[in-house]
Amino acid sequence: MHIVFFGDQHAESLGGAQVSMRLQRKYLERAGHTVTIVAPRMHAERARLAGAEDDAGYVDLPSIPITADREYSLTWPGRRTDRFLDRALTRRPPVDLVHVQADFWGAYIGHRFAHRHGIPAVHTMHNRVDVGIAAVTPLHKPVLGALNLWRRTALRGIGVQSHAADGWAYLAGIAAESRAVTAPSGHFARRLEQHGVFGSVDVIWNGIDDEVREQVLAAAPAERVAGRPRFIWLGRMSPEKRLLPFLEAVVASDVDADIEIVGGGGERRAAERIAARAGRPGIRFAGRIGYADVLARIAAADAVVQTSIGFETQGMTPFEAATLGTPTVVSDPDIAAELRGGLWAVPDAGADEPARVAALAETLRLAASEIAAGRAPEPDPQVAADFRQSSRTAAMLEVYGRAIGG
Repeated sequence: MHIVFFGDQHAESLGGAQVSMRLQRKYLERAGHTVTIVAPRMHAERARLAGAEDDAGYVDLPSIPITADREYSLTWPGRRTDRFLDRALTRRPPVDLVHVQADFWGAYIGHRFAHRHGIPAVHTMHNRVDVGIAAVTPLHKPVLGALNLWRRTALRGIGVQSHAADGWAYLAGIAAESRAVTAPSGHFARRLEQHGVFGSVDVIWNGIDDEVREQVLAAAPAERVAGRPRFIWLGRMSPEKRLLPFLEAVVASDVDADIEIVGGGGERRAAERIAARAGRPGIRFAGRIGYADVLARIAAADAVVQTSIGFETQGMTPFEAATLGTPTVVSDPDIAAELRGGLWAVPDAGADEPARVAALAETLRLAASEIAAGRAPEPDPQVAADFRQSSRTAAMLEVYGRAIGG
């Protein structure tokens, strides 16, 4: 079977969806299938270093960079892109299935391709677009209105396109002709169904590479290394991830712990200023690091800290932590419920950000105290078993079979 993935961003760029696509490709190809990943060409030097330009499994669409670091790009959906894509895929085997793993231009391009060629499509929802846009601009309502207009224009004639202008109508519109829709968590799947995005949504977690997990666990010490409690925060440094409130909570807690920040993004300088003003040498910025190194640092930490609220459609890092035996300080109640244990839940403070920071500070103090006393909670072993990529690929293949079978 030849499956074509469509993404908003190149699979070698930073992001949980991109990591997931690379893992899915690896395990599908091991099962004997062919995978092609279609996405905008990446302009950062790292794409060349990763060997993406020489990988026949990538179809890089003409694009323009949209971030200062040239990490992320945009391809305009339209007839010119359609023609480029159709020519590029003549050099690959006939396509059996389209799997759209995008929320914006990648979704438009993917569904246009599937509709044009009469190929069944599966859509994985990775993004809560309404919450994400609201986190970065006070003009989120007009932005959603413009986004829905773009969606109706790009997908004209494809499925039933609602004229509503909210985030749920947008998601329903981009999945309108899909034969199956999947979500990476139970809580997001329920919301998609409740808001009429799709009738029945399959829950298939994004997974962890089985082999890398085994290697990381084999290299990890059998007992906790002595020292102060070690917390790690990982992710994109943007407002919806709430890195700055986390650092404010660290300062307010006055917790005696080592804090490691992994990732990059637009809020890095602001985060470094908070750390510098606090005069805390225990806060260290590791920058952007590779997948295996990320997992090794999670395994070495005493706790991962998850700080976004209401935005995550899964939240990869708490599940990666659970799979590696590391507990998590969890701010999002939906993620806490899905983890089923092995965590410190931050009390709900509603939309009051100062109260949220205070609650997180108190939870950090509690976690540090229990870590130091050897009383840290243990993650649910079933989560570790269910999160392996081999099991996720087997579940997705069942969805593919249903989609192809009509």
